[in-house]
Amino acid sequence: MTGSSTNSIRILDIRYGTSVDGTGLRTSIYCSGCENRCAGCHNPQSWDPEAGEKMSVEELFGRIADADMNVTFTGGDPMFRPEGFTQLARMIKQRTDKTIWCYTGYRFEDLMLDPSRRALALLCDVIVDGPFIESERDLSLRFRGSRNQRIIDVQKSLQGEVVELALQ
Repeated sequence: MTGSSTNSIRILDIRYGTSVDGTGLRTSIYCSGCENRCAGCHNPQSWDPEAGEKMSVEELFGRIADADMNVTFTGGDPMFRPEGFTQLARMIKQRTDKTIWCYTGYRFEDLMLDPSRRALALLCDVIVDGPFIESERDLSLRFRGSRNQRIIDVQKSLQGEVVELALQ
């Protein structure tokens, strides 16, 4: 894992009012850096951990707080360098009532084994996990690209087994 400052995140884009990165209208934060490099990735420009603009966590929080929408962390992979996102998620949870979705190529079970990734995961409401697998691509799925990916209710999953959200 590449090191990063806990006070900043490299950002490729911020999209307000998107409905493709989770339920309802959301503010999606697209970060740079991903070591999974999935074949068929729809965002390969996000793989470079030095791409995009370095933004302070405080500035990002200001942009999120001003928008009347829930939040999605995506990329790249927010779990590639989770420290800044952990700080941002803490601010969101302490100062707002917004929900947080996080997209990652890592499996939920593996996130729970890594202390820095677990810290971020515990602050998320929903995690969409698993790498994109081109042979399992399915355009009929909501909020994910391949059948192996799961939409996980994080808080319920902490009780034991992974609990997936049932979305119509």
